[in-house]
Amino acid sequence: MNKAGFSGRPQNSSNDLGDDIPVAVRDTPDATPKIWLQPRIILIGGFAGFVLLALISGLLFFVTAPKKTVDSQPLAATSAPTTPTVSNNSSDTVLGHFPYPEAPESELVTISANRGIRMRKAAAQKFEEMVAAAQSSGVILVPISGFRSVKDQEQLFFGVSAQRNQTPAERAALSAPPGHSEHHTGYAVDVGDGAVPATNLQTNFDNTKAYRWLQTNAARFGFEMSFPKDNVQGVSYEPWHWRFVGDRNSLEMFYKARNLKPAKISP
Repeated sequence: MNKAGFSGRPQNSSNDLGDDIPVAVRDTPDATPKIWLQPRIILIGGFAGFVLLALISGLLFFVTAPKKTVDSQPLAATSAPTTPTVSNNSSDTVLGHFPYPEAPESELVTISANRGIRMRKAAAQKFEEMVAAAQSSGVILVPISGFRSVKDQEQLFFGVSAQRNQTPAERAALSAPPGHSEHHTGYAVDVGDGAVPATNLQTNFDNTKAYRWLQTNAARFGFEMSFPKDNVQGVSYEPWHWRFVGDRNSLEMFYKARNLKPAKISP
């Protein structure tokens, strides 16, 4: 029988260690893990947010960047063919006029013996055919000026400019500077109406039968008016000035220059 005040088990028994811990403490979860986990959760969450933001930014760049590239590439590709090369005749234009070479003497023949007017062989032949066709219709086409050398053009440009007190720009609206006249080529001709000579080299030539006939029939013989109203070269309206474009050489000579389209000049 046990003595009063003593239990049947030794006081220091290891099985009684749990009984030495108060109930309230044993039932309360340890707070230490919370303190240790919170910084890690914040760190992991921040890192995940950074990665997500980077992925979103990358996706946005991928979506928008190709569009800019695609938009910019065709612009460069399409603008190149429409822009004249600097080395072409556009850099040689003077007051809106293109440069033209003198026709070789061997290529020139006379179309008006009494005035000594000459043109290139191919142009002269077609011009004479055109004159004959017009005459059969009761229209008199008269050549006023054909081939002109650079020296002839110098007097026409600078001499007349001085006589009329014209600036180079004012003169260029009426006559090309030397080296830049279509008359140098031997393909250009100034035409008048033999029945109304007072209209020679005048804008009212467009009221004559000769002009109306040319408008209707000149293309059949390979001729076209060089300087219609509001032409891109800024040259004054010249209904009397016609050029031959009826063979390969003449067509290339005029249209290569014409396609460069210089800016209009101001008088």
